[in-house]
Amino acid sequence: MSLASRALARPRVHDLATAVTTLLSNQDGGAPRDLSATRHRLTTGPTGIGTSSLRVPTRRRSNETPLSALYCPPAVRDDRVLGDVVNDRLVEWAAEVGVYPGRLEEVRTANFGRLIMLAHPESDDPDRLLAAAKCALAEWSVDDHYIDNDAVEPQLIGQRLAIAHAALDPVQLPVRYVPDYEEQVRLDPVLRALRSSLANLGRYASVTQVARLQRELSVMLVGYGQEAVWRGAGRPVPVWEYLMHRHENGFLPCIVLVDAVAGYELPAPEFADHRVRRVCTMAGSAAVLVNDLYSMAKEADTGGQNFNLPAVVAAEEGCSLREAIDRSVEIHNELMHTIEAEAAALSATGSPALRRFLAGVWAWLGGGREWHATSARYHSREGEHT
Repeated sequence: MSLASRALARPRVHDLATAVTTLLSNQDGGAPRDLSATRHRLTTGPTGIGTSSLRVPTRRRSNETPLSALYCPPAVRDDRVLGDVVNDRLVEWAAEVGVYPGRLEEVRTANFGRLIMLAHPESDDPDRLLAAAKCALAEWSVDDHYIDNDAVEPQLIGQRLAIAHAALDPVQLPVRYVPDYEEQVRLDPVLRALRSSLANLGRYASVTQVARLQRELSVMLVGYGQEAVWRGAGRPVPVWEYLMHRHENGFLPCIVLVDAVAGYELPAPEFADHRVRRVCTMAGSAAVLVNDLYSMAKEADTGGQNFNLPAVVAAEEGCSLREAIDRSVEIHNELMHTIEAEAAALSATGSPALRRFLAGVWAWLGGGREWHATSARYHSREGEHT
């Protein structure tokens, strides 16, 4: 389920929602606002995936209150006026390309423009922020129109994802068959959105930066196909496989645009460094697990099989959802501690551009958390329908 699908769902109120809200209400997770503070204090203790048991509390008995708090930096800035400008223009663009027909006011209320403003604090250029917002909404529309839709015919999902890929990485057909493909694009708003968003991004990003995004979106289509299989099979999803899925279907496509939105470019050799790649992919996973946690209360009573980390943990470990929430927070925090330590170490020895890029990734995580923590879509009071 994409961020857009979750954000557009009707808010729900029940005991679990209250528990989640209480658990996540403390936005002071103890993480520093920027990585420079981390570089000066990283002197002791192991880091890396698998060392979380040395840092976070051990599992608690079922009769104890969960204690874990999300470890995440605060947002760097919150310019509400700028966010509103980006959001209004994003809704106008969605109307132009035809995605989310009949739901544009819901798109407006979800306030994805505010998300992009919070996540990219280095830029106050509404055009650059809008370029990132268009790419995000286009990629989420693939999931919402092709996968997470009751009207979808399962036997057509593979075909649609393949055609979507041809829009991401423009297909080169013999001249005779080009009109056939163009007719498909004309009829499908998702394809129009993908094509339009990538073309617009090219006004602000280099060819290399656009190619980065094309690569990450191609990987995301693989993740969408995996989710479609889960929905059709109706089988329990192992936690390891779900986390692998979130490696493929997370916020990495948004995060790799940090430098493009800010108006500079991290040199390709540094971006391709496996250590930098590791930090970025973990950041994409950690960010989407925040979405899992904030949105799960809305999904808990939808009646179908839910695909979020707490639900998967509860099914595999046979624990309560409250315990699964706490375990999921610990998994998120393990990723965040590793990101912080490894990004700070890379910043200490890397180029000024790499330090700036990694600081931007860290800021993205803080902005994404702030949006989830303050969005009306996740925190409506009883009786409200925003």
